Amino acid sequence: MKKNNSSIVAKAAIKMSISSREEEKKLQEHYKKSNILTTAVDVGGNINDSITKIIERALVASKRCGLVSDCHVHDGAVVGAAREALLEVSSKANGLNVGGKIGIARSGEHICVCIFMNIGLLHLDEIVIGLAHRSISNS
Repeated sequence: MKKNNSSIVAKAAIKMSISSREEEKKLQEHYKKSNILTTAVDVGGNINDSITKIIERALVASKRCGLVSDCHVHDGAVVGAAREALLEVSSKANGLNVGGKIGIARSGEHICVCIFMNIGLLHLDEIVIGLAHRSISNS
């Protein structure tokens, strides 16, 4: 079965979100050789209070690393994907403290945002992951 670009980009975003800082740099170089641009950013806090900041961090990181242009179409794609990925994790994390990482990857017209989080609850830790894909122009 032939892999399509969206699944390759999704896997890159997932790997970026679960990587350590040391692994992150190696992964960026590895993916760059395959024409996949990647970035990652740490996030944390009470999920309900942090939603806007998490979305903003995803957008700032994607612009800072050159994954998207500074235009409203690209902004909307990143914000929409980040919001959708957050919706996947928010039901488990509602009202609780979280800590984790956002991984973002882009190749051509495919961009994926992955949010990997630990949810703190007393001495128990729950793990949750959310992933979303958008298509954007190559310009």
